[in-house]
Amino acid sequence: MRTLDVVSADGVPLEAVLHPSKGDRSKGTVVQAHGITVDKDEGGMFVRLADTLSDKGFNVVRFSYRGHGKSGGTPRGVTVAGEMLDLQSVIEHALGTWPEPFSVLAASFGAVSSSLLLPVLGDRIDSLVLWNPVLDLKHTFLNPELPWGVENFGPDQQRELGASGQLLIDGEFPIGPIMWREFSLYDPLGAYTSSHVPSLVVHGDQDSYVSYDIARAVASPRADTDFHTVQGSDHGFDSTEREDEAIRVSVDWLNTRAQRS
Repeated sequence: MRTLDVVSADGVPLEAVLHPSKGDRSKGTVVQAHGITVDKDEGGMFVRLADTLSDKGFNVVRFSYRGHGKSGGTPRGVTVAGEMLDLQSVIEHALGTWPEPFSVLAASFGAVSSSLLLPVLGDRIDSLVLWNPVLDLKHTFLNPELPWGVENFGPDQQRELGASGQLLIDGEFPIGPIMWREFSLYDPLGAYTSSHVPSLVVHGDQDSYVSYDIARAVASPRADTDFHTVQGSDHGFDSTEREDEAIRVSVDWLNTRAQRS
């Protein structure tokens, strides 16, 4: 593993590392996009995933969005637009440095910027893997229906945002009013369903953060899309065994696609 020098398009330095492919010939490159409030490690799961993919012959890039980990910026300054710039900058760095085919694997809120960039990337991206993806911003944040959303983004929290200019996620990660406004402006679900990029969705059917039913309904009619249910799992795959299942399914899917190319 080695450190990468990546700067977002608007000058924000990004914490990023490469897990180089092992073997004589690279099968392609995978960029990992983490969820909100965490960092490039995704609680350690992205490290294990990257090591497994590297062993299979992929170059893997992990990075922290602005305001996360050791990247520049602050949590209150995080925006959807800023995360799109960050991910696009990492992708452009990857595409200009390592072999294709190129894939993105996004967890939770990382699916927002990843989906919104699909029309921008066009045929430069070969596949997309989504873990417990945030695709419907309205039902996740603005009018939350699940326990985590109600607790963090309900009426009391929205009033606090208006009064103090920030809203605390899980009591510790502040987001500002600009990002809150963006939740009503961006449509990652529409961008994802309109794209023809082959995709795998892996989702726990007991997710109390992000709707399993919405993800399943979105993926079912979408062309060239596979869906894997992690039975009994809450958000983020809530045991080592369930994490292992998500990693195994994702690596097998990416490896199978790489062998076909």
